[in-house]
Amino acid sequence: MVYGVVRPCEREVGCAVLSEGDGEAPGQRRNEDEAGRGLIGAFGRQLKLMRNRAGLDRVEFAKQVGYSPDTIASYEQGRRVPQPRFIEQADEVLDAGGVLVALKEEVARARYPVFFQDAARLEAKASALNVYAVYAVPGLLQTESYARAVFHMERPLLSDEVIEEGLEARLQRQEIFSRRPAPLMSFVIEEAVLRRPLGGSHVLRETLEHILLLGQSRNVEIQVMPTGRADHGALGGPFTLIDTDDDQRIAYAEVQDHSRLHTDTKYVRTLEARYGILRSQALTPSESAAFIVQLMGET
Repeated sequence: MVYGVVRPCEREVGCAVLSEGDGEAPGQRRNEDEAGRGLIGAFGRQLKLMRNRAGLDRVEFAKQVGYSPDTIASYEQGRRVPQPRFIEQADEVLDAGGVLVALKEEVARARYPVFFQDAARLEAKASALNVYAVYAVPGLLQTESYARAVFHMERPLLSDEVIEEGLEARLQRQEIFSRRPAPLMSFVIEEAVLRRPLGGSHVLRETLEHILLLGQSRNVEIQVMPTGRADHGALGGPFTLIDTDDDQRIAYAEVQDHSRLHTDTKYVRTLEARYGILRSQALTPSESAAFIVQLMGET
């Protein structure tokens, strides 16, 4: 079963959604994008109505929830997607009785490109993740500076607002590292990814330090696939294996122009086998850490 069809997305930005099947459905994509914007706009109007009902001006409300008045204005005008923490605080301060919190999950989904919303939902609740990275550092391991550089490189160019929105969503995903119970996470990253200085050498060094730090967590294993290996078990491109909280394994597979969420058992098992081979061919986690330290000395 094909869960959904999307364009490639280790970068997870600016990718087009496709319908199930072989062809792109631009009309459907536009409708879904507009629906997401409509939801954020409706939430903003509801927020403003409740703030006015509570007798709070924007400045006073901003003080009580700990956000700037400009940020509140952006939320109310539907120009930015509110963070879940803000929605919870706003519901309490405005005595909304759970009305705003009831929309929290739908609003959170709208933070991501349409194509990635299902994958993001599965990722957030996953019991285990296995990620093979070919083009860029996986989004879950990116620093803010690295992620910003990736968004800035997108073509056609993204607006500043879209970049900031995407950056917030990317960093929000990384809360998975503090989730309890902690999911088991494995990453196999091509050596070339760790040598590519996206954003400059200082951004790369910061990112390598960040990867080393995350790799020290007991539930996280990071392995480097050396470029010099004569054998390679997965030349078909990057993919992610997601173990859901109901014991289902789903594959998120990426190729040159399309990506899909797969539940077909035969296909998923094929990628499982490839990932197992990759792990056996890659440097061990301790060897990978030492290799990353070596790379840091070269930057």
